[in-house]
Amino acid sequence: MNGRVIADRYELSTVIGQGGMGQVWTGYDGRLDRRVAVKLLRPDRMAAATAAEEMRRRFVRECRVTAQVTHPGLVTVHDAGSDGDDLYLVMQYVEGADLADHLAEHDPYPWPWAVGVAAQLCAVLAAVHAVPIVHRDLKPRNVMVKPDGTVTVLDLGVASVIDTDTTRLTHTGSPIGSPAYMAPEQAMGGAVGPYTDLYALGVLLHELLSGNVPFAGSTALGVLHRHLYEPPLPVRQLRPEIPEALEALVLRLLAKDPQHRPSGAQEVYEALAPLLPARGAPAGPLDPTRPFLRPYAPWPERAAAPAPAQVPATAPDADRPDVAAAVDEVKRLLGEGSITQAVDILGGILPAAAAEHGEHSPVVRILRKQYATTLMDDGQYRRALPELRRLADDRAAEAGPGDPQTLQFRYEAALCLEQLGEAAAALAEYRAVLPYYDSARPAGTEPGRAFDIRQRIGHLLLALGDHTAAYQQLQGLLYDAELAYGPYHPLAAELRRALDRQQRMRGL
Repeated sequence: MNGRVIADRYELSTVIGQGGMGQVWTGYDGRLDRRVAVKLLRPDRMAAATAAEEMRRRFVRECRVTAQVTHPGLVTVHDAGSDGDDLYLVMQYVEGADLADHLAEHDPYPWPWAVGVAAQLCAVLAAVHAVPIVHRDLKPRNVMVKPDGTVTVLDLGVASVIDTDTTRLTHTGSPIGSPAYMAPEQAMGGAVGPYTDLYALGVLLHELLSGNVPFAGSTALGVLHRHLYEPPLPVRQLRPEIPEALEALVLRLLAKDPQHRPSGAQEVYEALAPLLPARGAPAGPLDPTRPFLRPYAPWPERAAAPAPAQVPATAPDADRPDVAAAVDEVKRLLGEGSITQAVDILGGILPAAAAEHGEHSPVVRILRKQYATTLMDDGQYRRALPELRRLADDRAAEAGPGDPQTLQFRYEAALCLEQLGEAAAALAEYRAVLPYYDSARPAGTEPGRAFDIRQRIGHLLLALGDHTAAYQQLQGLLYDAELAYGPYHPLAAELRRALDRQQRMRGL
């Protein structure tokens, strides 16, 4: 027994997992008298001291975004915050065995079981990617198989807090994730997206079917190099009884180029569905085929936005919401950190404001801008994107394509596309706005936005498999960053590490 109590509520009991970034404990929620799992992370072990406070803030934000996803295949997040030097995440305690142990106990792993695990993971990933969230570290140790055969995914959202490419909270120059399950674009430090998780799913499925990951080695760098340049061994060469369709799917998931992988988790599920067992008796507990008739299929495409929330209606006309009162309520909620509630009120008040003041009125423009900004703060990039595009088009029609506000809207739209995993579209948008930032910058001013866009272009080129162009892009940026800031600036140091990593992996 540990005896430590977190946040005056959660009593730690026994360590059930440990790594360089923290520990996982069993514990008890003293308020609700239930068993929980508590993950403790140490920001000072994951980032430079100057980034630790930013990481704390981002950790709570990412946990809030993660809590938006509800799915039976995801561990439920109960609470998150900081306690002393630790960040803590309180989760549902899941009974069962992790998938790595489950695989070790069943050799060879029945291929219908592998299909059952993968199909359930597709349902989880489809829900996660719709938010959008990228897991970034899908592997057997992050998957639990419960006694009823259902699969639960752990650690959603945590990897995104400590990742180096999109969130930029650490400057270690090393990709976050487990090398054996890491997609080529992630290994090279490129932008990640749903396609990155699909590659990890392919590695996991290959391991279940063959008993080993497709790429192993004595060093992490050697493993990453094999991900980049070696073809995987087809699983039927090891187990001829595996269906050809299943082998073909694994090879598609393990494609080096993300554009050659399946389009999404829904497509992978549809390929697995014919291989799932028909109705019958399960083999026993911990049988991953048990849940299937089709109840764990991914949800079909849902509407981009939920129904608008109710907004204050205190105006003389009771049927017309009071825009001013709603704006005051939004300010109050944002001040309290209740971003999701503020988003719903803004989404509900916009139609009323447009009817009262006109679609192109300053009031509606301000509300729409606040709505888009708040959606992005809440991680709802899919909903923010059309609002930003509308704002950009309206502003460009009035002030021209080079107007600073037009460019800001387009830049934020590109950020949304990047977060949604639409790498080619994001790359095109960044390239379209970059010349304006390069040409319009007054002499002697900071080139920060142009440099940021150029770095993102490099990461997206890596994600699209164009390693040569990405290297040239980042190398040119390094030259200009050293001229502008000096060789010891954090950006220059980060770029040198990234270029060195790419060169070492390509040169092995």
